[in-house]
Amino acid sequence: MTEHARKIFRITGADARHFLQNLVTNNVDGLDKGAVYTAILTPQGKYLADFLLIPEGDAILLDVAEPLAAALFQRLNMYKLRADVQITETDLQVRRGTGEAPEGALTDPRHPALGWRLYGAEGGDDGSDWYAIRVAHCIPETGVELTPDTFILEAGFERLHGVDFRKGCYVGQEVTARMKHKTELRKGLLTVDVEGAAPAGTQILTEDGKTAGTLFTQAGGKAIAYVRFDRANGPLTADNARVSVPQVTG
Repeated sequence: MTEHARKIFRITGADARHFLQNLVTNNVDGLDKGAVYTAILTPQGKYLADFLLIPEGDAILLDVAEPLAAALFQRLNMYKLRADVQITETDLQVRRGTGEAPEGALTDPRHPALGWRLYGAEGGDDGSDWYAIRVAHCIPETGVELTPDTFILEAGFERLHGVDFRKGCYVGQEVTARMKHKTELRKGLLTVDVEGAAPAGTQILTEDGKTAGTLFTQAGGKAIAYVRFDRANGPLTADNARVSVPQVTG
């Protein structure tokens, strides 16, 4: 299991911010302060793509996992209609690290442990253990924990500063707001303890064989897991691994 390469698009035009504001889960005005983490959803409120928006003068860079790039590009162009918006692919690459940030780098808005990101002609990272960082802080990855059947609140987007409940309408907003204000989450991503190992995507089972969730990224005896909270209190297994939930909230 490897993390995906990234594709960087540049969004320009007089209507660029307004265009994005009506589509994405977060408040685009946050670009005045730095990078913005956000997503685009189906009208039914399910995940299509997550990405970072980066201020670049009068333009906005969009940093997305490469496997989602083509479909996202097509969808954005479908939505723009007659708006003064241009979306172009760039050759920019991403450098990232957790140490001292170089000039021009921006803080990753999802969590302080993710350090900084810098956009330019060269990519790469500083050798940090990104799997361990993601697992420790329950930060989902595109195409691993984040899949097309995901609801973003179950994936922790509020905690990761990826959704704004005061910005107004966007695609999928009604379902997301209802999950926030009218229901109690019964499932979601958690960091769990693991003894042994199992492939990402392995079902987690209760002692009596009921499905309790799915095991994903693992590092250092811990893992990100999608868990049914009502079944997460007893002994759990995932293939040959033993799984325990330190604390269930929800």
